[in-house]
Amino acid sequence: MTELETYIHSYFGIPNTQLAELADLFKESQLKKGEYFTQIDNQCQQLSFIRSGHLRVFAYTDGKDITQWISSQGEFITDLASMVFKTPSRWNIQALTDCELYSISKEKYDQIGKLIPQWDQLEKLFLAKCFLTLEDRVYSFLSMTAEQRYLHLFETKRDLFNETPLHYLASMLGMTPETLSRIRKAQSLEKKS
Repeated sequence: MTELETYIHSYFGIPNTQLAELADLFKESQLKKGEYFTQIDNQCQQLSFIRSGHLRVFAYTDGKDITQWISSQGEFITDLASMVFKTPSRWNIQALTDCELYSISKEKYDQIGKLIPQWDQLEKLFLAKCFLTLEDRVYSFLSMTAEQRYLHLFETKRDLFNETPLHYLASMLGMTPETLSRIRKAQSLEKKS
């Protein structure tokens, strides 16, 4: 069973017979460090499961490079609005490292309901989970201090701190690189005492 099949089975509870058919819709693909999954103004035509690597979701606003999110192994990646509504992407999605992906085209994604009769219900659960992740992120910006946001990210996605440029993490956390450095230094001193 591939990582993708394991995730789909554990999350959706799809029976093994349907799981194999669903997994066949996905194709293995790779992105080299620096290559784009999608770019602003292009329509995103695929959804991918990240087998390995990190992809950064970002845009430029008022001359600033804003990192919206960094997706990692075991997560899905797409520009959802672009894929679902067939609109131009609002985000650049770029490989920060070499990445291995399982990708499904929009065309094949639309066929899932024919393979799995209960897909409408399962897709609602999947989208609800995506919405809850976004809701939690907004809540953290409204209710947590910069230090608390840093600690939460460090606890949940620790690997990013060794494999991602810190200025991207600072942007994703809504702080300057200097603030992130100050928080990291304070945390380091706290651990030593």
